[in-house]
Amino acid sequence: MQLVLACIALLFFQSVSSAQATDAERTIRLRRASSNAAIARHDTGGIGAVMADNVIVMTSRSAQQLGRAASMMSFAEQFRTRPDVIYERSPFEIRIYEPWGMASEYGRWAGSWTETGGNIQIGGSYFAKWRLKNGAWLIESETYVPERCTGGSYCNSPP
Repeated sequence: MQLVLACIALLFFQSVSSAQATDAERTIRLRRASSNAAIARHDTGGIGAVMADNVIVMTSRSAQQLGRAASMMSFAEQFRTRPDVIYERSPFEIRIYEPWGMASEYGRWAGSWTETGGNIQIGGSYFAKWRLKNGAWLIESETYVPERCTGGSYCNSPP
């Protein structure tokens, strides 16, 4: 938990200290940090708070989740079956297209949990599309690409 809080503080400091970062970019970075913290708390409501109603998520195993409710249910199921699961997304780049109220986010993600056979460590790159709706930046889509997986049979069984 301390690591998560330290990462959030670092992201906040980086976003606030960057003279070139726009208000929209800082807001998106803070919303991403809030989403990471919600995952760490296993708070599905907090996770859903940054998602558009019609969000589309493509998981690292190529499962498609259509809509906020489906994504929140998926997280709830993971929290139930993997009590120590954690995911963290670290944005490298956020680009804003102000005229349309849209933004892209590119970064690295990592996840871990314990299952029979070991501790799973998985991660890779991700892309998210954000949209400004009624004054709030919300995720419209996320795509997660695995680039590494170690620790158990989960990693040896392709989707």
